[in-house]
Amino acid sequence: MSERFVIATAGHVDHGKSALVRALTGTEPDRWDEERERGLTIDLGFAETTLVSGRSVSFVDVPGHERFLGNMLAGLGPAPIVCLVVSADEGWSAQTSEHRDAIAALGVDTGIVVISKLDLAPENVEIVTQQIRDELSDTALADAPIIATSATMGTGLDAFRQELDQLLDGVPSPDTSAPIRYWVDRSFAVKGAGTVVTGTLAAGTLRVNDTLELAGTDTQVTVRNLQSHGSSADVLTPVTRAAVNLRGVDVAEVARGDVLVTPGAWFHTELIDVVGTPGVDFTDLAQEFSIHIGTATVYAHCRALGPNFARLALERALPLHVGDRLILRGTGQRLITGGATVLDLDPPQLRRRGAATRRAETLGHLTAANHLELDVARHGALEQATVTAMSIPVPEPLAASVLLHDRWFIDRDRLTAWAQRLREAVTEQYSKDPAAGGIPQQAAVYLLELPHRELLPLVIQRAQLIEHSGRVTDPVLKPTLGAAEAAVTPLEHRLLAEPFTAPTADELAELGLGDKELAAAAQQQRLLRLPDNIVLHPKTPAMAMRELVQLAQPFTAAEARQALGTTRRTLIPLLEHLDARGWTQRLDGNLRQVKGR
Repeated sequence: MSERFVIATAGHVDHGKSALVRALTGTEPDRWDEERERGLTIDLGFAETTLVSGRSVSFVDVPGHERFLGNMLAGLGPAPIVCLVVSADEGWSAQTSEHRDAIAALGVDTGIVVISKLDLAPENVEIVTQQIRDELSDTALADAPIIATSATMGTGLDAFRQELDQLLDGVPSPDTSAPIRYWVDRSFAVKGAGTVVTGTLAAGTLRVNDTLELAGTDTQVTVRNLQSHGSSADVLTPVTRAAVNLRGVDVAEVARGDVLVTPGAWFHTELIDVVGTPGVDFTDLAQEFSIHIGTATVYAHCRALGPNFARLALERALPLHVGDRLILRGTGQRLITGGATVLDLDPPQLRRRGAATRRAETLGHLTAANHLELDVARHGALEQATVTAMSIPVPEPLAASVLLHDRWFIDRDRLTAWAQRLREAVTEQYSKDPAAGGIPQQAAVYLLELPHRELLPLVIQRAQLIEHSGRVTDPVLKPTLGAAEAAVTPLEHRLLAEPFTAPTADELAELGLGDKELAAAAQQQRLLRLPDNIVLHPKTPAMAMRELVQLAQPFTAAEARQALGTTRRTLIPLLEHLDARGWTQRLDGNLRQVKGR
């Protein structure tokens, strides 16, 4: 398969973007009759050509008129390469600046510039070239190649193709193993096929029968068929225009701005901390504006943390990664106000006085090298899957303060604090109630406010404690029964002498053994508690088996009662206990047999 690339056009209205794409590809990018009648691109257009090198290039032709800026951003957003068009007769214009700002805000750093309509003003090429260099001087496209063309005459088209081929030599290969985040720019129904969506596959690999998730919903869809520029395929790799036929979603449920993602591979959030691109001062911006990412436009409420940093509350959750670039656009105006880079997808609450200023200071010190360390310190522990879904950089080697244990990144200082607090809690519980045998595991999780119960065994180990019968206990602190010891000890002796004679409720009450005392004795394996308040010695089940194995198999409950010399009140719970341990097996309503006999 030949290499594939996607390039978005940009530039002022009527500067010849569609004519250029038409001349290069032989395809009319304007899809609507109204566009062709008015000579004005309103929505996104798509066309493909093959360069001499064999590379396949797809053009996303975007509208240049300011009234259709949202459509332009939807086309530019997912494209990794841009073709900026400036006409020779008009030169650099207002909308050109806006598109330049959008390109800069998105961080697109690969592009080519075309001076169009050369036939109308050939004498202006030098002047327009200088305009372009001046206007792009502070952007990543400052050194982009500039080609003068005429779509009408065909002038410069071969030079453009040649220059584009050379430009593509330096474009890094996309990650074919990356999780899918496929921004939808069109959706429609095809008779006999169902829902079809189109978009730019910027990373990852799409395959027929893949399962994807419609972000922000519980809807999972299956890839039924794939096409790229009319050609069917079983597999599509980036970067390419992709038409995806979906099973499991109605066409009315998916539209431009929606996104299909690999399930579980993205962090969906409505609250983010961002840093502005150069020139953005959040303290000067309105509190409400829209952001653009991919093909989506989402309203956001802005809380400035300072001039350079802000917290954005989005109107709906989006699947985002740390490092994603956003375009900021005022709600009451059409001009782009700048861009922002996502720094944190799960930011802390800002409740105390001065919290915003302190948060800005933290964000100002955030780097790829310390990002994981700072996040793990704030949360105590983070799952590897969460770190991957957020795309938080993982340095090698890890910071000394971070421990990787199973599937968790854990802050070592927090782990030490958890272990110390747990040991103190167990010691305190023992001093209050020596019979309790420690604290319940779930209580320990709540006490320590652990991010997940999975972390408790490691904390127990670090605290030099043990888990026993669902409780966290100190092996050095031997549990006692306290005042109940005087009653339990003689009862133990009695039950060893008469193992199949359970004390009655009245007898237990006379001994002062209530639920709490009996539970503590059972916890310490001093007594065995069975349903219906049957209390026996822990050795009673084994003693019963020595008698039952002598019986003819299978045996009845009456035969077992006679062999053990007990009552039905004691026998039935005891037999059910033996069944549960797998020592005996119930065959029907009245027959049992010793397992294996």
